[in-house]
Amino acid sequence: MIRLAQQSDVAGISQMWARMVERHAQLDAATFRPAADGAELYARFIEDRLEDAYARILVAEVDGELVGYISGGIADINSQLFEAQRCGLITELFVCAGQRRQGIGSQLVERLMLWFRACDVSRFEWYTSAQNPAALAFWRAMGGEAYLLRMRAPIPGGET
Repeated sequence: MIRLAQQSDVAGISQMWARMVERHAQLDAATFRPAADGAELYARFIEDRLEDAYARILVAEVDGELVGYISGGIADINSQLFEAQRCGLITELFVCAGQRRQGIGSQLVERLMLWFRACDVSRFEWYTSAQNPAALAFWRAMGGEAYLLRMRAPIPGGET
């Protein structure tokens, strides 16, 4: 079942976020280094978003247990130097490992798209790790396509 997140879901969402970040750190330790109190900070962030009219958090439940969540909002994605482009922005999507490839992620995205449409938004965006082939395949199957590529390089003699 997909439903709106509630205050009572915050701890479970925060735990799923911590697992997601741990997985991303395995893929790319240079980028994904959570703060020691990252899960606690994220829980506060989620609490704030529960009351935000421009944000939506949905959870997936199976047999009364949280197995996934999606967080998104309405954003103007361009700086003031360019024409504003209002769009939906997915900030996180997570489904527990044992529940993947059962349509839960797709259902979460589709439900969030309904909210985006109700907010008069015609497209949505997200970030995904280039090191996560399963996520890349999922998002391509959802109709996603890359349009920007963020790159990095070490500075010789600098710290990593």
